[in-house]
Amino acid sequence: MSDSARQTQQANQEYKAAVGDATTPQPVPVNMYETTDAVVVVAPLPAVMPDDVEIAVDGRQLTIRAALRSPAPKQYLLSEWSYGPYERTLELPDGFGRSVEASLANGQLAVRVLRGEPDGGEPQTTTPVVPGRNQP
Repeated sequence: MSDSARQTQQANQEYKAAVGDATTPQPVPVNMYETTDAVVVVAPLPAVMPDDVEIAVDGRQLTIRAALRSPAPKQYLLSEWSYGPYERTLELPDGFGRSVEASLANGQLAVRVLRGEPDGGEPQTTTPVVPGRNQP
């Protein structure tokens, strides 16, 4: 193995040690904003299909999870991200949680949590996430 290949392999191992392996959920960055009838959360989910995503609202907590797709069995020269799983829990503003709608397009998840209190007080899980246009 050449020095360059050894250095690349070492860099990949150090990176994976720093960010965790593919079975540890990766944190998901989000943007959140409020409209007149909903709070909208937008998150990048590369390499995820709508059936891979689970969204739950429990009180004021919104949790986004995306399952692991089969990782490509490759010996990468450079590997800086992995194929899920993803997970993020965040607190919603007061007054939201009546129902949840979600769509996924072009690697971007858009979640709308409608204004109002949830019915029955039980946690809500939305499935499926529908394929959609990129208009959160």
